[in-house]
Amino acid sequence: MPNEQLIRDTLAEVMDPELHRNIVELGMVHDIATEGSKVSFTLALTVLACPMRNQIQQDARNRLLALDGVTEVEIALREMTDEEKRAIQQAPEPEGAAAGYNHIARTLAVVSGKGGVGKSTVSALLAIAMQRKGYRVGLLDADITGPSIPKMLLQGNRRPLGSDNGILPVTTASGIKIMSINLLLEDPNQAVIWRGPMISGAIQQFYRDVAWGDLDYLIVDLPPGTSDASLTVMQSIPLDGIVLVTTPQSLSGMVVRKAASMAAQLQIPVLGIVENMSYAQCPECGHRIALFGESKAQELADTIGAPLLGELPVLPGLAELADTGALEQASTDAFQPVVDAIVACRPA
Repeated sequence: MPNEQLIRDTLAEVMDPELHRNIVELGMVHDIATEGSKVSFTLALTVLACPMRNQIQQDARNRLLALDGVTEVEIALREMTDEEKRAIQQAPEPEGAAAGYNHIARTLAVVSGKGGVGKSTVSALLAIAMQRKGYRVGLLDADITGPSIPKMLLQGNRRPLGSDNGILPVTTASGIKIMSINLLLEDPNQAVIWRGPMISGAIQQFYRDVAWGDLDYLIVDLPPGTSDASLTVMQSIPLDGIVLVTTPQSLSGMVVRKAASMAAQLQIPVLGIVENMSYAQCPECGHRIALFGESKAQELADTIGAPLLGELPVLPGLAELADTGALEQASTDAFQPVVDAIVACRPA
């Protein structure tokens, strides 16, 4: 029967597919025990709903069963304590190709939880508004299977180039640096049919191997939902906070609460809530029309315990500008209060 050290060394060969580090190094292995030909241990996960838990368990079980004398493996699951989660977040990240070159002051993720609320548009307009205020801004499109940032901000076929410092992001007309999987595809209409670990690896590569250089803000546009991609960003990219995007619909608010719950479990600060498509304004009299029902933004903000950063109107002509890669020509007046609130927010 193998001893505890051999068991631990064997488990050190099991990698977390999202964090790209082994489960022993991450502090996920506890309470190793042997009884006859059975090996048992406890696997501590950052969240019990981790989508990679079955893969990690199966890999660990197969490796232990390959040891002489082991015929049974029992794995108990538990959620990490707050202290254990902090230890992972504070551990040095693996260096990428751009290590030493990138200096990013603050990294923010824009999260919706639900599709169709205009999260990518809000991400892009937030970047544009920040750029107009004089900040150096990067925009990372983490929606690997549904990328839309290049379509909104670039005209013509633009592709990233390589350099000694890593992959060079594409720069928009106003100077925003962007990276997206669509910039790497031969055909922008090509579907990216990848499983979770490949999506997670691409997101991490966009953060670590892209030569972002000196940035005041890196904005990460997350896909909707609380699965692999969102978990990867929140676990492996040092976020200073997230911005939640919702619409006046109750369904949108319900799903946003799930995203806020995920952020709370991973101890990521919620900087605030933006309600998109909150109203339309009559160009003649200025009267506000609640196209999707009365605003529930303040009620949602109070429930989550986060500030309401802004209620954004439906802006005429915005869709046409986005469809033609000319979104940088759009007015960002409605976004200035949101930008001011985010800049002023310094989470502990």
